[in-house]
Amino acid sequence: MNTIFERDLEAKGYIDEPIDPTIDIVAEIQRLKKEKNAVILAHYYQEADIQDIADYIGDSLGLSQQAAKTDADVIVFAGVHFMAETAKILSPSKKVLLPDLKAGCSLSDSCPPHLFAKFKEQYPNHVVITYVNCTAELKALSDIVCTSSNAVQIVESLPKDQKIIFGPDRNLGEYVKKKTGRDLVLWNGACMVHEIFSQDKIADLRTQFPNAKFIAHPECEDHILAEADYIGSTSGMLKFTIEDNAQQYIVATESGILHQMQKASPTKTFIPAPPNNICACNDCPHMKLNTLEKLYNCLYYELPEVDLPMDVVERARKPIERMLEISERLGL
Repeated sequence: MNTIFERDLEAKGYIDEPIDPTIDIVAEIQRLKKEKNAVILAHYYQEADIQDIADYIGDSLGLSQQAAKTDADVIVFAGVHFMAETAKILSPSKKVLLPDLKAGCSLSDSCPPHLFAKFKEQYPNHVVITYVNCTAELKALSDIVCTSSNAVQIVESLPKDQKIIFGPDRNLGEYVKKKTGRDLVLWNGACMVHEIFSQDKIADLRTQFPNAKFIAHPECEDHILAEADYIGSTSGMLKFTIEDNAQQYIVATESGILHQMQKASPTKTFIPAPPNNICACNDCPHMKLNTLEKLYNCLYYELPEVDLPMDVVERARKPIERMLEISERLGL
């Protein structure tokens, strides 16, 4: 590897090569995709220009399903690190690229695998279900992986007397406990984006927009979910706003999803739920590290690449495949 590239990746996490200002960067990305037989997978929380150039946009479940079935040689994952790892686990023979290696995840960081392994030892005979927002090493310690789209159904698919550890998101775990009536042992982790919504500011918005429905992601804290008219995954929230007859929605999740909501329902109004700081909307700083310029360089130079040891791939693939099998069986 070029020494400058190595230096860039170590210091910055991405290839910082200058791009000719006269080129049409979108057209060049499309050309490179064809030339390299590459596919761009983007999460709903990416910037709008990245969503618009992606071959597939989705939440964690949809992206996992797409990564498992793509016939591309190269997967460019416009998301965060654990998502690119998941793509590599499901397609180990493919080259998986991430525009910025420092696009991490506060929830994933809240559950170091070595500490979770010790936690797991305290609860023998428990099935371990981990939310997909975690490292490959944590997935390798799991029996089943889930997403916010299928967590309730996966828990319900197990025998009622089966003891379960659920991690790393305690808020999603508490939501699943309430929905299923199951007594889950929870790891105490959380997402920084979904933990800082302001109940007072949301109440003010509901007064300002009395006809708006309030919709929230299950990673939000319980007192926020208690006020919601609808609770669901990112794709679930999008589907709800398309099918529901309200004209205004206050949306409590990362603000990137509003782009797809507005595209799908251009006559409706979508208002981001504000956090408890001076910002008007709630952005994930990790997701927003990816830019169109970084994506172009990533595809052009085929760096940074996300790779994993094969033993981790083999151990982590089993719980993900079990999730995909259950999801397919249940029609999710």
